[in-house]
Amino acid sequence: MANYKPIENYGLIGDLSTTALVGMDGSIDFMCFPQFDSPTIFAALLDHRNGGKFLLAPELKKATQKQLYLPDSNVLLTRFLAEDGMAEVSDFMPITALGHAHALIRRAKSIRGNLRFRMICEPRFDYGRAAHRMRKIGHELLFISRGHEHTTLRLRSSVPLKVRNGTATAEFTLKSGEKAWFVLEKADRESDSPSASPDYVTSAFKETMNFWRDWVAHSQYRGRWRGMVNRSALILKLLTSAQHGSMVAAATFGLPEEIGGARN
Repeated sequence: MANYKPIENYGLIGDLSTTALVGMDGSIDFMCFPQFDSPTIFAALLDHRNGGKFLLAPELKKATQKQLYLPDSNVLLTRFLAEDGMAEVSDFMPITALGHAHALIRRAKSIRGNLRFRMICEPRFDYGRAAHRMRKIGHELLFISRGHEHTTLRLRSSVPLKVRNGTATAEFTLKSGEKAWFVLEKADRESDSPSASPDYVTSAFKETMNFWRDWVAHSQYRGRWRGMVNRSALILKLLTSAQHGSMVAAATFGLPEEIGGARN
């Protein structure tokens, strides 16, 4: 079905508390939050109408899409190449054990050309069952769940945000070399988040890269398949809970046997 992508067209990011699936079209279509066993906030992978998603992508016609990880890390790059230009979206989740809130960071960059980008953030709490309300404060938005989980998300952005029907949107243009960023995080009403710092995204990126590279450097394998072995180890580590030390069976819960089917 046109509204659903093959599972192999997703990359995985995480913070050792949960993971998110990032599509090659720039849409995050599955994420339990803030823990592996928490209800979903994005589940368009299962229901493109009501599941919720977080889209960040350039408006390029007939773009070729490709995903890759920065070497020895779980920082994911999604690249868009077309005649009109080239763009890149980078996604990662800072490690909460290093003092970060449960957060998802997305960065858009124009590699070539003056490119128009679009962002749509429409979380759907408690598997899409709970309604939410929104508060806008400058370039910052709060999504406040009305469900029993009482989850509150904060969306910070380097570009102006608009609100419509419970959804945050943004449309902006980047010249070659310019970037824009978005931080979606769990909001703690008792204290402000480190993401309020103007250089937070840059410092969180460096800290996250260093964490993964330091971790994978402990591998003692030096054979011809080192790249594949390290990538497998990094993915398995993404599926491991820092709190419990155990590994989840999969990044998603049961998926339908066939799209549109009832069997899980």
